[in-house]
This record gives sequence, structure tokens and C-alpha cells, in this order.
Amino acid sequence: MTIKNYIIYRPLMTEKMSRLEESERKYAFEVHPSANKHEIKAAVEQKFDVTVTKVATQNRAGKAKGMTIRSNGRALRTRGHRPSWKRAIVTLAEGGKIDLFEVGAE
Repeated sequence: MTIKNYIIYRPLMTEKMSRLEESERKYAFEVHPSANKHEIKAAVEQKFDVTVTKVATQNRAGKAKGMTIRSNGRALRTRGHRPSWKRAIVTLAEGGKIDLFEVGAE
């Protein structure tokens, strides 16, 4: 995996992560499930031009979901499964910052 856009899917914006961004310089991303910590670190450093000191990864299991649909007076029940995914929490060096809301060059 050498393409940085292939490794990092999207940033994860939650209340907890916004607190960690401000206090501990930690940012969370959804990443490719087979990416390792070295690849994630290189991708973040290359894409955002920052220095990464630590990478923590978590494999998140997908949940089983059920759905009931009414059709012509009958109830159709189906079961499915949400996909599993991987989260990476990246800690930046002192003074580092990523602007996730940055608008592209105009």
C-alpha cells in the first residue's frame, strides 16, 4: 500500500475526538483494514505534512442488523450485517495540527 488516499478513508469527528484534538493532539481516521501502523503513519505525514509520534489501531466488528418491511399486508423480515472496519488514532508531535475543515485551494 503506497497510495496515501487508499489507506486513509475519512476522518472521524466525534465529541470525544474533538476534546482529544484540543488537549492531546490526537486525531482519528477510518483506515484500510489491512493497513499497518507504519503505513498509516507515513500516509498521515505525507498527506497532512505533520510529524506523527504514535499510532494506535482498533479493529471494529460490524453489528448484526435486522429489518422488517411491510409489503402488501405481509411483514418481510431480513437479517444483515454491517461491515467491519478499522480505526486509527494518530498522535502528533508538539506543535502539530491538522485542519480537517480546510477548504481546498481557490
